[in-house]
Parts: sequence; structure tokens; C-alpha cells
Amino acid sequence: MEIEMETLVKRFRDYISFDTQSDESSASCPSTAKQLVLAKHLAEELKNIGLEEVTLDENGYIMATLPANGVEGAPVVGFIAHMDTSPDASGADIHEQIIHYEGGDILLNPEKQIVFSVKDFPEIEKYKGQDIMMTDGTTLLGADDKAGITSIVSAAEYLLHHPEIKHGKIRLGFTPDEEIGRSANLFDVEKFGADFAYTIDGGELGGLEYENFNAANPTIHIHGRSVHTGSGKGKMKNAVSIAAEWQMMLPAGEKPEYTEGHEGFYHVHKIKGGVEEVTMGMLIRDHDKEHFAARKAYLDKMAAFLNEKYGEGTVEVEHRDIYHNMLEKIADGNMYIVELAHDAMEAAGVEPKVAPIRGGTDGARLSFRGLPCPNIFTGGANFHGRFEYLPLESLQKAANVTLAIMVKAGGLKKA
Repeated sequence: MEIEMETLVKRFRDYISFDTQSDESSASCPSTAKQLVLAKHLAEELKNIGLEEVTLDENGYIMATLPANGVEGAPVVGFIAHMDTSPDASGADIHEQIIHYEGGDILLNPEKQIVFSVKDFPEIEKYKGQDIMMTDGTTLLGADDKAGITSIVSAAEYLLHHPEIKHGKIRLGFTPDEEIGRSANLFDVEKFGADFAYTIDGGELGGLEYENFNAANPTIHIHGRSVHTGSGKGKMKNAVSIAAEWQMMLPAGEKPEYTEGHEGFYHVHKIKGGVEEVTMGMLIRDHDKEHFAARKAYLDKMAAFLNEKYGEGTVEVEHRDIYHNMLEKIADGNMYIVELAHDAMEAAGVEPKVAPIRGGTDGARLSFRGLPCPNIFTGGANFHGRFEYLPLESLQKAANVTLAIMVKAGGLKKA
């Protein structure tokens, strides 16, 4: 079973022609109306290729069914991808190009002299001799996650065109606003009706992920006291200085720029304010549940120390948990779905590369809502920026792995 490259490239190009950038400052769902433009187009496509029970709700969530084909008693398997692209770089008017890569730097844009540098991105050399899709260096590409959508739709279409291949019931789900952390918010797990699922939303070739960070995004409020600088001695309480002190109190080696693998971190990622008041946005991440709790408690200790030093109420920590490590749910009787994906990768000629996610996925939140949901690679790299790229051979393998999982799931028996 192999999905044709021409089909994949054509479909992917179609999807990236839609600007679907999400917007964290918007309170609506989807956060941008332009996501609904792709959603309507995609829903119509799903109907046209022959999928059933295609639904698109007012919030931009799409669901569809590929009915079982000669298989009874198998679990229902789901596949999920998101339609939005990151707010970090423009996704409008994408000028994609396919480059046959033979090594060295790549001149993406002769007019603006935008160069893809091997020094900056040495991983590109793994793909020597392959065709790679990139942009002209002015926008992101959108492989995150339109490569995932391409893989899922193309695999379902392949099965529709090959009725001799037997499989169980398959559910497809496409969501808005994943890049701003909201796509699982209104995802109707009960309506989706799958026993387990996979997000096709990973990175480079072979990625198989079922372990992610526990995540909290606390906000730190620092209350100062502004007094004219000419008479501020003994009276002024500079919130900016206290914010600097807060940053210096964080463990020096436990920040994103110094950590990897299973190592957690503290990260101040935004700050605004002045002498009177400063607000800091933070990220707390750790794979270990107990270490995660200890990190949050450490912030409270820091606040207590500064409040004793500068006066009660100077520093307030507003805690906010975002998601938790899906390993807790996957390891609890659901490792068979990881083994299924592992076997499907090997059947498709892909070496599985199991590693913890230094981030989160929709699958993490969905796993805690009763839908165990590991993450599978899409083939892309350098997401969220102008130097994003997609080796086409990796895209084809992602689609073939998705197809293999669909078929192999039909050989399981529902618990």
C-alpha cells in the first residue's frame, strides 16, 4: 500500500493556499473567521471523496466517518489534525517551491536575498538527494498541521478507492485554534465516538510520541510604588527591579535554553509594566508529576520571600494548569495503541523514533478526557517560522503510516 506522491503534493498545496492563522487575542471560536473558509472547503471535499457523517459545526470542528469494510468487532480508531497555522509567522500568500536538495545553503528568495543556512539548520543535510518543499522565506509553509490533514484525508481516500482492503470503522476529526491551545476545548469526544485516536501533528520522520510535559502558565503580578525620582529614597518600590530580582532567583540551569529530553524548566516569556506594576507571563514545564508540583510550589516560596522583603502583597502568583502528561493515561492499559503505531511504522518502512514531547498536543488533553491519543509525525521541520520545510518523501511516509494504522486497527478486537 502506497499513496501516490502526486496526490499528496496536490492536496497539500491546496490546503496551504488558505490563510488559517489563529489569533490568541480573539475570544471567538474559531479565533479567526478565515479558518472557517478552509473548514467549509475541507468538509465539502470529505463529502465528495465519499466519506459519511460529515459534520461542520459553528465553531469550525469537522468530523467524518469511513465505515467499516468487512470487519466486525474492531475498535473505532480516530485520526485528528488541526487546520490553523501559528500566529508566530504569516500564513498568507504562501509561495511554496520544491527544491531537489544536494547539500549546502539554499537561496530561497533571490530578490530579497533570503538564504536557508545549513549552519543555522544542519538537520537539513539528512535529506540530501530528496525533494523538499519550502517557501520563498517570507511566510511559514503550514506543514504544521496541513501535512497532517493531507495524510489523514489521503489515507481515507485510498481505502475508499481500494474496497478490497478490509478495515474497521474510522473517524476523522479536524479542529481550529490548536496553535493557541484551544482546539481541545470544544472537541466533542462523545460525538467523535472513537475508542482511541492519533493526532497526526508531529515533526520529522519516524516521530512517535506518547509522553509530554505537564504544563502550567502562571502569571506573576508585581505591585510597586511610584514616587518622583527626586524624592524617591526610602519610598519608591520599583516593580521593574523586583521583576529582575524574580528572574535572577529562578534556578539558572533550569531554563529552556539549557534543557533537553526529560528535563523541565522555568521560563519567563513575556513582561510588561513599569515602576508601579509589572506583569510577567511564565511557563512551567516538567514530565514528572511530582517535580511539576514542586516547581509550582517553588514560585510560591519565591513570592513569600519577596513579600517578606518588600511588604505583603508585593508579589502575587496566579497559577494556571494547561495540560498534563498523557503518559499517565496511555500507560494505564493503553500501550497497545502505541504498539499498533510502532508496527504500522515498521510495515511502512519507517524506523520509529520514540521520544518525549517537549511541549503538548491535543492528544494530551483528549487523553485525560477519555480518548487515549498518541502523536504521529507529519514529516515537517522548523515549524512556526519562515524556514519551515517538508521533505516530500517524509510526507508520503506519514500518509502511508496513517494508512497502515487504519488497516491494522481492523485486526484488533474491541475490549
